[in-house]
Amino acid sequence: MKTCIKNIGEIVGILPAGVLRKQGAEMNETGTLRDAFLLMEDGRIAAFGSMRDMPAADACIDAEGGTVLPSFCDSHTHIVYAGSRDGEFLDKINGLTYEQIAARGGGILNSADLLHNTSEDELYRQSMERVCEMTAKGTGAIEIKSGYGLRTEDELKMLRVIRRIRETTPALIKSTFLGAHAVGRGYGHDEYVRLVCSEMIPAVAREGLADFVDVFCDEGFFTVEDTERILEAGAEYGLRPKIHANELAVSGGVQVGVKHRALSVDHLEKTTDAEIEALRGTCTMPTMLPGSSFFLGLPYGRAREFVQAGLGVALASDFNPGSSPSGDMRFVMAMGCIRMRLTPVQAFNAVTINSAYAMGVSDEAGSITVGKRANLIVTRPFRSFTMIPYMYQTPFIRYSILSGKTVSGKL
Repeated sequence: MKTCIKNIGEIVGILPAGVLRKQGAEMNETGTLRDAFLLMEDGRIAAFGSMRDMPAADACIDAEGGTVLPSFCDSHTHIVYAGSRDGEFLDKINGLTYEQIAARGGGILNSADLLHNTSEDELYRQSMERVCEMTAKGTGAIEIKSGYGLRTEDELKMLRVIRRIRETTPALIKSTFLGAHAVGRGYGHDEYVRLVCSEMIPAVAREGLADFVDVFCDEGFFTVEDTERILEAGAEYGLRPKIHANELAVSGGVQVGVKHRALSVDHLEKTTDAEIEALRGTCTMPTMLPGSSFFLGLPYGRAREFVQAGLGVALASDFNPGSSPSGDMRFVMAMGCIRMRLTPVQAFNAVTINSAYAMGVSDEAGSITVGKRANLIVTRPFRSFTMIPYMYQTPFIRYSILSGKTVSGKL
């Protein structure tokens, strides 16, 4: 089945095959083509070019002058969770910090209690609502973490739900084991680290439930030494690291991530020039989460300085119930511009090709490239590409397409 999108005002995000990420000055560039068509076949991009060269197709979608973009890629989410933490929202309004809420048994531990008492089927139902919300807003690839279980069986329950999501959504899904999100109730710190290494990781590996292993390496959570132990245990089972680092303090998480060839180091609200130097010339993608900065009142990551230093930057939503209850990647892109001083093109690259790289799927998603999945956004016509982050609340999607099929239209 060949389906053609015709009358495209502009295609944005064109990349040649083999380009897996952008760094430094490359962040300022994106391939474009005006007055174009794009041909999809068997769920993939088969061709694109000038409208005058449009081939025959079995079906057509009329873009009516709108822009075609690659779908957003969200490389850091926690969308498998139960219930809500809106009570903590009031605590924040009344002046309690993230650390204070956690210290009195709230935060991640609160979510773990809720999840423990929720069936796998109900957890899947709630989580799929969030997936559908995200895909309707243009996201086509999602990394999902565990970490609200904090007991072996509950961590496995979360990862099984992620597997069910992968099997039932047209979005591209990656799974990350984050047993080291907090110390589970009833455990001592060292006892819990041993549990993660000797029981949880082998159990996850036996069922093939995770692509990556993650650790919350930060003040009040897990140390660099804890992180090394957990990453080494994960490596025995082929789990590549993705690290929570430097959200609450300059934690050493970036450096330990680089040492262990982490695919990404995420958060980075608190960084120094030492973190920039540690990342130079590495395979690790610095990933910043402006939704968390917005919701918690934390500093925003130094994205502009990272780019000026020759690094690439990815942006992701951190969609979770406590510190970033939104998976709207268009808003993430806008905050990249408004609060982090990225240009619209830099922010676009950060939420597409670089975020795809940060979840290990930039060979499949994140750009307009022949052979990649046809995960696309068809927009309403607008004056310029800059309108996407500028008019960040005005509806802009005409069709969201995943694997060549429309999943939502005329929003």
